[in-house]
Amino acid sequence: MAGIDLAALDVLPVFPLPDIVFFPGTLLPLHIFEQRYREMIADVLAGERTLAVVRIRPGHEHDQPANPPIVDVAGAGVLIGSDRLPDGRYNVMLRGLARVRVVSEHPRRRAYREVLAHLLPDRRTARPDTLGPSHTALVALLDQLAGVVPEGGDSLRRLARALPDPGACADVVASAIVRDPDVRQTLLELLDPADRLDRVLAYITALHARFTRPETAN
Repeated sequence: MAGIDLAALDVLPVFPLPDIVFFPGTLLPLHIFEQRYREMIADVLAGERTLAVVRIRPGHEHDQPANPPIVDVAGAGVLIGSDRLPDGRYNVMLRGLARVRVVSEHPRRRAYREVLAHLLPDRRTARPDTLGPSHTALVALLDQLAGVVPEGGDSLRRLARALPDPGACADVVASAIVRDPDVRQTLLELLDPADRLDRVLAYITALHARFTRPETAN
């Protein structure tokens, strides 16, 4: 997967959304209807095609259409597809490329918000010997989960094998399976791939246990 254009992070459009956490290596479809974000998509299409999706801080979800505070770590990606509807709305598809830290917000020059952001690459883990075994365990556990969920088992098996890199695999699995936005945000902010993989493995272990727990007799 190609990396993000670092120059685009100097003035990066941001799309604040409640409880949406955007991971690298994943796809995010969005329906754009507000005028300011229609303007943003038009500008992104005419420029670097890069923007960030950032979570609105919990408790401020209803502050829109003002400028609600946003979290510090966001997912940045590239716009890979767009369909402009006759009334000016857009359906778009983003591909996640990187984690970024929002350093500061630029003075408003457009209807939408723009920030200075810094790239957050994965750190070299202090536990490299755990990456392989944890990755193998996650793949095996997803295979087990695929056998007990009511539907989507084949998709889970494919998902487990989609990416050979352990940290990237953790991102894709988290995006597809972890629903709690607070847990998702925590995973996005974990830069040690071993820590991230272990956290996802623990989550899937607990999920598998819920599906396989024997029913209590009345």
